[in-house]
Amino acid sequence: MTNDMPELPSPPRAAARRIPLAIGAALIAAAIGFAVVYGLGGLNRQTGDAACRPAVELARKLAPLAHGEVAALTMATAPLRLPDLAFEDAAGKPKKLSDWRGRTVLVNLWATWCVPCRKEMPALDSLQAKLGGPDFEVVAINIDTRDPGKPKNFLKEANLTRLGYFSDQKAKVFQDLKGIGRALGMPTSVLVDRQGCEIATIAGPAEWASDDAVKLIRAAMVPPG
Repeated sequence: MTNDMPELPSPPRAAARRIPLAIGAALIAAAIGFAVVYGLGGLNRQTGDAACRPAVELARKLAPLAHGEVAALTMATAPLRLPDLAFEDAAGKPKKLSDWRGRTVLVNLWATWCVPCRKEMPALDSLQAKLGGPDFEVVAINIDTRDPGKPKNFLKEANLTRLGYFSDQKAKVFQDLKGIGRALGMPTSVLVDRQGCEIATIAGPAEWASDDAVKLIRAAMVPPG
């Protein structure tokens, strides 16, 4: 018997070889693209603001001092420049965080409705009395959104006279810090270097007038170099 079925032609060998090569090339290209998007993107996120790398190095050196009354401080591990927070002084004149460039700053957000904030204020006032000057300042920003006279009266009645009065009745400073993951509740404090870069952050109150806090902040005030 003979087979009357027509014989199908086999594909050329060169074409058969090209198929797996093309698939392999596509997979390699996809892998490279993935690395570019995720690998380099992740690198950029880790790199952050190059000007803030000294603040991370300073945080590393200060880490052994973050104990006792300031054990809750979270030291910076990646370069981060804070937003140029905008608020007002006691006379209603606009101020920005960049106005303190060249000084180490402890930015504190507080409100009269926040019980831990009120308890913390005397320690912040004492810290300002001990270290405040051309190299350091406590910038305590009130975010009461109602009755602007209430926080001023609180400071006066508590005889907290060393702190400058700063306020943001729209509480945008809280939202700005929340947007970079540095404000989750009240009070919030961020230790900032002379370039406006994060050194450390704490969520909640601290005994800022303690020897532990004063020693750490004195060390943070040492000019680089």
